[in-house]
Amino acid sequence: MSLEWFDRVCGDLQEQLESICEEYDQVGQMKIERSAKHPRIEFFVETADIVTEELERDYFCTLFFDPENEEFYIESFDVDSGHPAKIILTDIEEIVAEVHDSLHDYFNDEGYELSDVEHETVFADDHDEEYYEGLRMDDGNIFEEIDVEWTTPEVTAFQHEDEVEVTYQFGVIQESGDGVLKRVNRVWSTDDELIKDESHFIFSKEEASTIIAMIASNMEQLSAFDEGSVQWE
Repeated sequence: MSLEWFDRVCGDLQEQLESICEEYDQVGQMKIERSAKHPRIEFFVETADIVTEELERDYFCTLFFDPENEEFYIESFDVDSGHPAKIILTDIEEIVAEVHDSLHDYFNDEGYELSDVEHETVFADDHDEEYYEGLRMDDGNIFEEIDVEWTTPEVTAFQHEDEVEVTYQFGVIQESGDGVLKRVNRVWSTDDELIKDESHFIFSKEEASTIIAMIASNMEQLSAFDEGSVQWE
């Protein structure tokens, strides 16, 4: 079994989608779940209710990878047999086309219209929801004034059922060449409210090797996730 093809596609997919689809570039996001038996790439847009300001995700496509056969597939349903089915995607062109088509099918099904409002991307509908641009920073955040090129998608570092999720994304500040790690911590409370906390860590090329070495040499001292330590709000 090999994940080489999976990793290659993960590395190229975000850039290819952004280059061929303006809508995906503005609102599309992807996260990678590499530790599953069949690793997957999930694509979504984030929504925020105007009244409650609670964030939610709308998933529009999930790509699965079969490491035994080294092939990507999506899950479907065979109407004739009444059984689940797999649709094999043989190359990167078919994969990109599937995600692209799924995004526009989602737009069409939901009846959203894309419009730009003060550097935010908003879909206007009758549900009072806003769909935020994937790379948009929080108001007042210094990153609004810094040009960051995100070179990886949002990668899942840790996930515990439907309660806690931690993701990371790596980027490079264009002006200085420094690296940026964006960490997003999402916690779902007992009443299904999504609590999202986002932070950033900037470091230079000279610092990177020291940071990596310090983490590697102290891994054994770290504790595993303790469910009882999560504070619900």
